[in-house]
Amino acid sequence: MKQNDSPLSTLEPGTVQREQLRARLLDIAGAALVVVLALWTAWSALGVVRGGADAGIYCGVASVLLMTVLLLRWTAARRRALKRGGPGAETSPV
Repeated sequence: MKQNDSPLSTLEPGTVQREQLRARLLDIAGAALVVVLALWTAWSALGVVRGGADAGIYCGVASVLLMTVLLLRWTAARRRALKRGGPGAETSPV
C-alpha cells in the first residue's frame, strides 16, 4: 500500500500531523503573546520610573497578564509531557 492510498490525508482531523500542527501554532501564538506582554510590562515600568500618570496601573495589569500567560504555557507544556510520557511523567506512589 502506497503512502497516498491512506484513507486520511495528512492534515485531516484525527491525524498525528494535525495535532502537531495545532500544538506548534499554539506555541507560536503563545510565544508572540509573551513577547508583546513583556514589552508592555517593560514599557510601563519605564513609565513608572519616569513618573508617568497611571503607569503603575498599566504596569500592574501587564505584569498580571504576563504571569498568567506564562503559567498557562507552563501548565500546557507539562500536560503535553505527561500525555506523551516524557520527562517528569512518572508519578511517585503515595
